[in-house]
Amino acid sequence: MQVARTKPCSDQVTWLEGDATAIPPGTGADLVVMTGNAAQAHLTDEDWHTTLRHTYAALIPGGYFVFETRRPERRAWEEWDNSPPLTVDIPGIGQVERHLRLTEVNLPLVSFRFTYHFRVDETTLVSDSTIRLRGQHEIEMGLRQEGFIIRDVREAPDRPSRELVFIANRK
Repeated sequence: MQVARTKPCSDQVTWLEGDATAIPPGTGADLVVMTGNAAQAHLTDEDWHTTLRHTYAALIPGGYFVFETRRPERRAWEEWDNSPPLTVDIPGIGQVERHLRLTEVNLPLVSFRFTYHFRVDETTLVSDSTIRLRGQHEIEMGLRQEGFIIRDVREAPDRPSRELVFIANRK
């Protein structure tokens, strides 16, 4: 969010950090955006529908909800285990080497581990994550069940065939 706040016209946006429950009902939002494949962080149906309900309640009639998510049929996790380590030079920190390892696939759940090695002081940090991959039909059903009208589902322009972008709005 810190980077987004540096963009032109960012002062015209109300920034809320947190999940959908952080949005007060009746906020009157014109647009709610969920980025970074955050839809996949909702592991249970209950959590997913809670997010959809809170988002719907925050929007004005006709307000938009836009988000992207990976396409499960693409099976991206099959590439993760074979990916070579990535080394990035971070200003003020130095070189950081990142390793990605798939730890479990029990569809629709996929678990993986990122390991970050900071060369400047030989520190290693580990981050374990699990995501839930929902197909287009399941997402569309959930949106409709919570009252959304689906306006478009399209390919992510920077990741064609890998991700879908959902554009829905409140009735």
